[in-house]
Formats: sequence, C-alpha cells, structure tokens
Amino acid sequence: MDYDQYMMIDRKILVALSLWLLAVCSVPAIDNDECMVCHEDKETVRSESEGMRDELFVDNARFEQSVHHANEIQCVDCHSDIVELDLDSDVPHPVSLKRVTCEDCHSDEGEAYQHSVHRKAKGKGVTIHCHACHEYHYASHLDAATVSERKNGFCLKCHDPDKFHGWLPRKKTHFQHVECAVCHVHVDVPRYVDLRFYDNNEKKFLSGMELLAKLETDHDAFAELIDRDGDTIISMSEMAHLVKRIKTAGVSGTFHGEVLVDLVPDVHKIERGGASRDCNNCHHPESSNFDNVYITLNHADGSIDRHRLSREVLGSYYVNHFYVMGSTRVRVLDKIGGGLLFVGLLGVGFHCALRLFTMNLRRRLRKEEEAGRHE
Repeated sequence: MDYDQYMMIDRKILVALSLWLLAVCSVPAIDNDECMVCHEDKETVRSESEGMRDELFVDNARFEQSVHHANEIQCVDCHSDIVELDLDSDVPHPVSLKRVTCEDCHSDEGEAYQHSVHRKAKGKGVTIHCHACHEYHYASHLDAATVSERKNGFCLKCHDPDKFHGWLPRKKTHFQHVECAVCHVHVDVPRYVDLRFYDNNEKKFLSGMELLAKLETDHDAFAELIDRDGDTIISMSEMAHLVKRIKTAGVSGTFHGEVLVDLVPDVHKIERGGASRDCNNCHHPESSNFDNVYITLNHADGSIDRHRLSREVLGSYYVNHFYVMGSTRVRVLDKIGGGLLFVGLLGVGFHCALRLFTMNLRRRLRKEEEAGRHE
C-alpha cells in the first residue's frame, strides 16, 4: 500500500470521527434540573400505567445525596432514549421508555448477579431488579453502612431471619453484629471487622464525621493523630492513645465491633444452598475473618476513609461487645486469670511445703502432749 492510499484511509477516518463528534455535540444536553421541573412534583402521575409501577416523583433532596449524583450522573445517562424535551407537549419525552439496565455501567456486578439465586427466581415468575434492593434514584455509598443498615435495607425487605435459622445458637447476637452476607456469600469475598464508637452520653453510635467533630479534627489530621509511627496500621498502644484523646475530649463511650463483607461484585452472587454453617469460619483462633480490622470514617458525600488496626486490638478492653468464643480473647483478663491461678497454686504449694518441713516438729509435740496426759 503506497503513501497516497494511507492518506486516503486517514482522511476517511478523520471525516467519520468529525461527523460523529458533530452528531454528539449537536444534541442539546438535558440537565437534571429540567427533569425535576416535573418529577419533583408529587402530583405527577401516570394516566396510563402500561404495566409500570414505579413512582414518577423523585425526591431531589434525597437524589442529591445519592452516589449517582455525587458522580455527576445525569438522568439521561440512564434514560438514554430521551434525547430532547418537547416542552409544548403534556409529556415532554416518549411515554414508553426502555428499562434502565444497570449492567451498562455495573458490568461485573451484573455478571455476578446472573448466577445468583435472586436472578434464578425469574424461572418461578419472580423478577427481582436491581432497584428492589438499591433504589434507582437514591442508591448510596454503603461502605460506611452498619450491619443493621445493610440487612434492613436489603435482606429484611423479603426475608425473615428468625424463620430459617433455628440451628443457629444466640441468633439475636449474630443478627446484631454479623452481616447476612458474611455467611451467605462465597468464601473468597473478603470479610472484615468494623469498629464503631458508641457515645454513652448521647446513647447512640457516632458516625465518622460526628467522631471527628468530637475530637475537633478532620480526616487528614485524624490519620496523623491515630497512626503515630506512620506504618498505616494502628497498634495496641496507638489505640490506647486514641481512646485517651476521646476521653480528654469529654466523650464517654467504647468501641463496638461488627463483621461485614467487602462490597466487591461477587456479593451479588448469592447461591441457593451456598450459605456456610461452619462455625469455625469465625470461632477459631486463626480465623481470617478477623485479619482485617478497620475504623471507617465517612465523608459528607458518602465516600470513606478506612484506618486499619492490628488484630490484637480485638482482644483488648477497648473493644466491647465483640467477644467471639474460640477466636478473640481479652489478653488482660487472661493475665489476671493466670495470675490468680498462679497465686492459688503458690498458696497450695506453700501450705504443703510448710506441713512437710514441720512434720517432725508436729510429731514430737504430739508425743509430748500424749505423755503429759498419761502422767
């Protein structure tokens, strides 16, 4: 192929790209505010359902707190078949819109979901779309969500945990401190322990932002405050320093632990019969579920900073309500118990030794006492 032929191909590619850019740029952008003119009105309803049951009303205040708004997603990025608005019509866009497919952006999550029991429920006539759990317009960051927020927002919409866990001892404790997915997702999904601070004065758990406000610091300064040696892992002594700073700030409380899963795509792949009933996954001295321990601090936009702690912190009296039989141990109590046992054995040993050393003396005194009675 000669030079002129190369140049001809380059010109054709350039012309095609120019036409594509012209077509894209010629479509006027539709701002979210334009959509909210109608959809923020609670009286906006469908005159014909066409089988659609989703509400037309969108709470813009809630939407602005969503992860999609934080990432500057426009309404038409999802409702892509709306290319322009005809403001002279009662309905300024086509009445029938295609279903939003979250997999267009969340492809890994969509692939995992295809193999889940929730997706397979379609074979029984039950269709569970993404919004059944996540809500299209109000999807939020969940990395800082608690066990209660995660299970109440998702699992408990459909499932009654008391109905299917008759075999599980101390169900209430597990349901309070262990996320459902810890047992119900694949073993390869990372688990971790999240420490949350409970304020005894306000009788509530503090969010990351509230804890920072109590300490009169911010995210950047907190990292320097807690990680004093700069190794990115909070040791037992550094945890003690943090607790002291909290007390100095006039806050009374303690840290509580919860077991959660990392929100990787495979959390959507919950399979029938895949739940684990092996208690040793947690109740074992070398359980990997407790290798990663964090304090999670949320930002105003829902994003987070995680500060990793040494596993030994779980075995300290700085963390309450997180004693896992066979796995975590309060080492201070071990030392106190060991000390008491040692003192007890020492007392028994001293008593036996004293009786052994005084045996001849006690015999002689007994003989003298008997001789005195005979006289």
